[in-house]
Amino acid sequence: MNIEITNLASIKCDEERIKSVAKYSLERLELHPDCELSISLVGESEMSSLHMQWMDESGPTDVLSFPMDELKPKSAAQGPGVLGDIVLCPSYAKTQAEQAGHSLQDELELLTVHGVLHLLGFDHREAEEERVMFAMQDEYLKGWRIQI
Repeated sequence: MNIEITNLASIKCDEERIKSVAKYSLERLELHPDCELSISLVGESEMSSLHMQWMDESGPTDVLSFPMDELKPKSAAQGPGVLGDIVLCPSYAKTQAEQAGHSLQDELELLTVHGVLHLLGFDHREAEEERVMFAMQDEYLKGWRIQI
């Protein structure tokens, strides 16, 4: 997997762990090993702009996903593709981490898996979709943490 990460945020994090959890999730989803993914960490101002531009919602959010080639899970046979972009906002996620009782790094790892699943068409608008997506998210995080 070719995973590029750009940190434009003022809050530092372990970028290698973010890349690692993304790679693990993509492997579990059986995507071609030459797929490309971009992850950006941005400040609240940039995230607010993106949130308004693409979701027509004001203020920052924790994660946004922008799919490119509309790849689906278990599509390794289709060949490589560009998955798209995940944008994380560490300063916004920091509050969520505190409320959840875990570290900012843990929250960013969770949001990375969440973003990967969104890139592949998973959603949580409906109760059943949420159950499926969040179960996968938890499974991938647990599996990744066991192996590292």
